[in-house]
Amino acid sequence: MPFTRIALRAGKPVQYRKALTDSIQRALVATFNVPKDDIFMLISEHDAANFVYDNQYLNVQRTDDLVMIQLTVSNTRTLEQKKALYQRLVDELHESPGLRREDVLISLVEVVKENWSFGNGIAHYAL
Repeated sequence: MPFTRIALRAGKPVQYRKALTDSIQRALVATFNVPKDDIFMLISEHDAANFVYDNQYLNVQRTDDLVMIQLTVSNTRTLEQKKALYQRLVDELHESPGLRREDVLISLVEVVKENWSFGNGIAHYAL
C-alpha cells in the first residue's frame, strides 16, 4: 500500500536506481509489514537548478548525493514502526547503493485507508 516517490540528482546509473528501490522495499517489508509484491515507486531525476535543498539544515551535512524519499502510507503505523522504518531505510541505503546516512531525507504522508484505489475504480481498503 505504500506509494513511494524518490527524487535525486540526474545522472545515476540504472543499477544505482534499482538498488534504491530494492533497499526501500526491503525496509518497508521489514518494518511496516508490507507484502513483497506491494511495490509502487516513482523515481524522478533533477538537474542542479531543480534540486533545491539546504546542505546543513538541523546540522545534517548533506551532499549532492541527497535522495529525497516521500512515502504515502495508510495511517495505521505506530511511532515505533515509523522510527524503525527511518533507521532501517538509512541502513539499507547505506549498504546498497552506498549512500551516506546524512544524504537520506524521508517524508511520510499518511492517508486514511479508504483513500486508496489500486485499479478498476475500487476503493480496495474501504470498510
